[in-house]
Amino acid sequence: MINIKNLSFSYSNGRKIFNDMAFSLMKGEKVGLIGPNGAGKTTLFHMIMGLLSPDSGEIEIFTKVRKEEKDFLEVRQRIGLLFQDSDDQLFSPTVEEDIAFGPLNLGKTHEEAHAIVHETCAKLGLNGYERRITHRLSGGEKRLVALATVMAMNPACYLLDEPTAGLDDAATERFLSYLNEHADTYIMITHDHDLLLDTVDRAYVLSDGSVKPFQL
Repeated sequence: MINIKNLSFSYSNGRKIFNDMAFSLMKGEKVGLIGPNGAGKTTLFHMIMGLLSPDSGEIEIFTKVRKEEKDFLEVRQRIGLLFQDSDDQLFSPTVEEDIAFGPLNLGKTHEEAHAIVHETCAKLGLNGYERRITHRLSGGEKRLVALATVMAMNPACYLLDEPTAGLDDAATERFLSYLNEHADTYIMITHDHDLLLDTVDRAYVLSDGSVKPFQL
């Protein structure tokens, strides 16, 4: 699904993040990504989604090299990104509108999107939240709704940036149950090694501009 070669990237302040980095993800793989703060884990996700452009190197997704903005339109329809900050993900007045936004953009009818909203809410224990005002939710509730917006699109691949941050044990269990039953390909960024043991087949550490295997 994802094949990255010779990737280099520096921010405008000159701080180098990637140095000739290589990374790949095959369909059916469940991968964990760890590393110190500032190592570039979130940056890597944003580059896969076309939100940032590399200085050099190649990003191939679904067998096509992606370079320009138009190249990433398909990627954003087929890969679901959970942002590190839920407030970056939620922008509609109500929970229902936020969750329905993705399915509607994929061409679903309002009736189909409505059904997807209720089904997704049921899976995450968000029944009754549909009409809630998004910005009035607690941090943990926002996290669950942000997860729901990604899940509602039924992506082929998930990019999960600290997915359980702010979730209590019950909400974490619902999320893990969903992953186990419905998601077969994903990359998960987390500092929680116990979570990795429960959710991924293999893990990598991102440090000093490169990705290396990490022993779970």
